[in-house]
Amino acid sequence: MAEHDSPQSNECPVARALEAIGDRWSLMIIRDAFDDVRRFSEFQKRLGVAKNILASRLKTLVEIGVFDVCPASDGSAYKEYVLTDKGREIFPIVVSMRQWGERYLFRPHETRSVLLDKTSGQPLMAIAVRDSKGQLLGPSDCHRVRILAGKS
Repeated sequence: MAEHDSPQSNECPVARALEAIGDRWSLMIIRDAFDDVRRFSEFQKRLGVAKNILASRLKTLVEIGVFDVCPASDGSAYKEYVLTDKGREIFPIVVSMRQWGERYLFRPHETRSVLLDKTSGQPLMAIAVRDSKGQLLGPSDCHRVRILAGKS
């Protein structure tokens, strides 16, 4: 297996994001946090993940600033994992993955969950990439530019 560079040495933002939050368990933990799961035992029960894996992923997510560890909101001796602003900004990524999964990974009439707007009760509009004027963009409409360190 090829040895990977550290995330900080990789110039690609996608590669860095995958290194930080891209494994299955990290994304599932974050997904459950959007459903107000906050305690280790709740994550473990809902996900069925081994405790050592959960502890490792939560530790990493705290270290990179996705979660803060706070005293339990009910005053008990437990700690809670609370999404930070940085963590809450992952929401569109999770929604985009959910929408892709809904569209391509289920047969018609197969049991699944759907994310609804609490106010209207309707499914969310599909996430789309748009330019600064609101026009839809596809992969062929975009290009990458390398920005050298210290340059803007």
